[in-house]
Amino acid sequence: MRAYAQGMADAPPGTLARALRPVFAAVAQGRTDPPGRRHRRLTIRGVYLPTVAEMLLTLILLLAGNATLRSHHADSALTVVSLLGVLPLLLRGSRPLVAWRWSALAMVLSSLVFRAPAVTGVPYLPWLGIVYLLCLYSVAVRCERAVTVGVMVISTAGCILIDPNSGAFSLLCAVPILLGYIVRLRRTTRRALAEQEARHEAETAVLQERQRIARELHDVVAHHMSVIAIQAEAAPYKVADPPPELAESFADIRASALEGLTELRRILGVLRTDPATQTAPQPGLERLEEVVASARAGGLSVETSVTGQAPILPAGVGLSAYRILQESLSNAMRHAPGASVWVDIAYEPDVLRLRVRNGPGTAPDRVARAGGGHGLVGMRERAAMLGGDLTAEPTADGGFVVTAVLPLAAGDRTHPAGRPEPATPAD
Repeated sequence: MRAYAQGMADAPPGTLARALRPVFAAVAQGRTDPPGRRHRRLTIRGVYLPTVAEMLLTLILLLAGNATLRSHHADSALTVVSLLGVLPLLLRGSRPLVAWRWSALAMVLSSLVFRAPAVTGVPYLPWLGIVYLLCLYSVAVRCERAVTVGVMVISTAGCILIDPNSGAFSLLCAVPILLGYIVRLRRTTRRALAEQEARHEAETAVLQERQRIARELHDVVAHHMSVIAIQAEAAPYKVADPPPELAESFADIRASALEGLTELRRILGVLRTDPATQTAPQPGLERLEEVVASARAGGLSVETSVTGQAPILPAGVGLSAYRILQESLSNAMRHAPGASVWVDIAYEPDVLRLRVRNGPGTAPDRVARAGGGHGLVGMRERAAMLGGDLTAEPTADGGFVVTAVLPLAAGDRTHPAGRPEPATPAD
């Protein structure tokens, strides 16, 4: 430390000023965090026990310092500085940086100006050293890192200035700063965790409300619109030789109801989706090789077969096909590790057929992780939302097969005879 002080003293004045400028700027302009919440367990009848302890400690140090200086016949100026140097204890709770400045000034005045070593025989007045260490702890807890580093640099330089032959007190100053910084990190982490939990609760409440709205739309609006479509389709058959105008009117009613159901399915899909995931591009079957490579990395032997010319798939069809394929491969990895998997994709004029079949697992010693059954339910919901169909069943050889048929134009489904297909409730 003495060599560092001598090097700083021998440096050019401009270099020294530039080196210390950020330190003094951080200390002079540093901000202080607001005080933390008071613990209820430390409050008795409205009296906060740490505040009472600080007041008692201040009184004890005042009395002890005054008695020590009187016994050594110190002059009145040193006694006044000693008394004023203890008072920062009462200020460090509300303004720790101001309390540290006050305490540092008292230390310098008592040691260099009023010759405390000549009275007490030590470079510092012991009670002022205790106050200074407590102020350092408060600064490290309540001030930002740049301020804490600046205070530490100034404290080290001050210790070397007051007592060049000993660095014991400068090392002692590092203890409360380190402890205070650890406490500050812990409080910051707790505060960030509390804010994250509050945001999570708010997002959960929003998602629950979205789910409630989706259920209401499904149970009320979709049901009644489906009934309207079915009744509009059946009404012409209840009348012998209905006029063409009447049949056309009922056909228009049914078409409008089916169109409304299609739009309602899309709305329900949006409401049931986490809005945070809608900002990213949604995957489709163009990422087939990527998801297959991931399954192979998980220990599966996957073979793919694609037939037909791949058209430009609607966003909902491509995303649903990708998710069904992804979930099927995940189930195979979970319940049949090491199995062989065959993925067949067929592009037909009106539908997309996806078939994922896996054989029995080749690693029976691994314990299969049982799922909650929500994967198959989710795949069926995705297929039904598009007006398609999905089957999932075990095979004779101990494997499993998932087959999905997704129409490329939802709402345009017809029977082979040309009669419109009866409407089904939205899923």
